[in-house]
Amino acid sequence: MPRRIRFSLNRNIAPTAPDGSPDVKYGVLEGETVYETPSLWSDERGPVYALAGVRLLPPCWPSKIVCVGRNYREHAAETGSEVPKEPLIFLKPPSALIAHGDSIVYPPLSSHVDHEGELGVVIGRRAHRIKRQDVGPYIFGYTCINDVTARDLQNKDGQWTRAKGFDTFCPVGPWIVPCGEVAFEKITVRTFVDGEKRQDAPASGMVFPIPVILEHITQVMTLEPGDLIATGTPSGISAMHPGAVVRVVIEGVGALENRVVKA
Repeated sequence: MPRRIRFSLNRNIAPTAPDGSPDVKYGVLEGETVYETPSLWSDERGPVYALAGVRLLPPCWPSKIVCVGRNYREHAAETGSEVPKEPLIFLKPPSALIAHGDSIVYPPLSSHVDHEGELGVVIGRRAHRIKRQDVGPYIFGYTCINDVTARDLQNKDGQWTRAKGFDTFCPVGPWIVPCGEVAFEKITVRTFVDGEKRQDAPASGMVFPIPVILEHITQVMTLEPGDLIATGTPSGISAMHPGAVVRVVIEGVGALENRVVKA
């Protein structure tokens, strides 16, 4: 199965290096071989590298990361919240992005940081006021997301920008699997902390399915190619602590792993 990646040959490049940096490259990953491509969307293959010789970056560079809250009934219940009557959307900044293998930094401002494993949707073309029945051509593919959240600050602030916006609070990756390569009805979202399973739910259990989410978002804002949608987390959120290894596994998509470290 071909997987789309952003990568660098420079292992010291910052994970938040934007597109346009001379260090940022794009490629198709097949097995342990990377074929460089001119862009994330291109099928034209150029230089070839071994996967072991490159540094994976977040697989897309979004102009915005749009997230959906309380999109699984059991998660709404575990937080003592009502299920929203329409998609509840909020933003994470691109500065929160990190890649598979990068470290989640536990901020000194918080004493309770949770994982939230989620299915990510990568937008493939400009989308403005689209209808749910027409969303297919706008979805480029799927990836794994951990919507890391400082739960104590979320409860304190009453709004979510600070709690979800810290640097390193949006691990994404390791790659994008084109949506045509994935049977959506078989997608499950599982999260493990130090090997112990904490979350496990089918993506089909979303309150608002992806077509409804995209219709709702694009009535408000235009989505650009590469924008990232976090579709919500199932129940089973739990606290992470420095030293923990968090792994988000999505059937048919991949496994995103990051270690939590002290600031």
